[in-house]
Amino acid sequence: MSIRSLVKRTSPLVDSILRPPPGITILIYHRVGGGTPSAVDLDVDEFRRQLDHLREHHDVIDLDTAVSRLESNEVAPTSGVVLTFDDGTADFCDVVVPELVAAFVPATLYVTTGFVEDPQGFHWDTPAVTWSGLRDAVSTGLVTIGSHSHTHALFDRIGPTQAADEIARSIDAIGDNVGVVAEHFAYPKALRASVGVEPTVRQSFTTAAVARGRVNRPERFDLHRLTRTPIQRDDGPAEFAAKARGGMRLEGELRELVAHRRYRDAVN
Repeated sequence: MSIRSLVKRTSPLVDSILRPPPGITILIYHRVGGGTPSAVDLDVDEFRRQLDHLREHHDVIDLDTAVSRLESNEVAPTSGVVLTFDDGTADFCDVVVPELVAAFVPATLYVTTGFVEDPQGFHWDTPAVTWSGLRDAVSTGLVTIGSHSHTHALFDRIGPTQAADEIARSIDAIGDNVGVVAEHFAYPKALRASVGVEPTVRQSFTTAAVARGRVNRPERFDLHRLTRTPIQRDDGPAEFAAKARGGMRLEGELRELVAHRRYRDAVN
């Protein structure tokens, strides 16, 4: 049995002892229907089943509503779930948005703006979203566009000047091409900023998100360190249901440790 499989099996046992507290659960998606073997590229039918589960068992809300609930302490044991997507591959507009519309479920896309302007630079060897596609997505009333930086730079290893440039270019690109203000930010690779850079993020956005797989609790939340739970293609129905409830915390904690080691030599 692989370590990954062992962690998935062990996490529910940890959840039974340390039950997820009331709060806002934020899920991270990357791709749906991209046709690749990537661990974060979900089958379309599976994504539909997940949307059906969320609609039946949870209150699916947009990120702005989540912020309002956290700030006003309007969080119940069955409180909201937020869907977020990272990067901005073309399948978001081509596949995800039609599914969101059909299910009438809101979501936030954190887009890496430099990849939209220069698709050749996209690391995932796949088409990026287009500005016209993002305008159409926003016109549904269900999609919020946030920033994932301009070049996917890792904010734990750049300085304040570069961070400010990454942020400004991203905000300007979204404003100029989509006609909306990017108020929300997700750190690339979910690695939060260094001490010297984090103030720049806090000054620029209403929220910023990392990972860790924890529930955002009204009594202990930080709008600029919102925690999110990654969804992967090997999450079965039980694992997905647990993550939507705010569970699988052990997997989230270990994933963060692995990410720091995996990307320690990367720059974006």
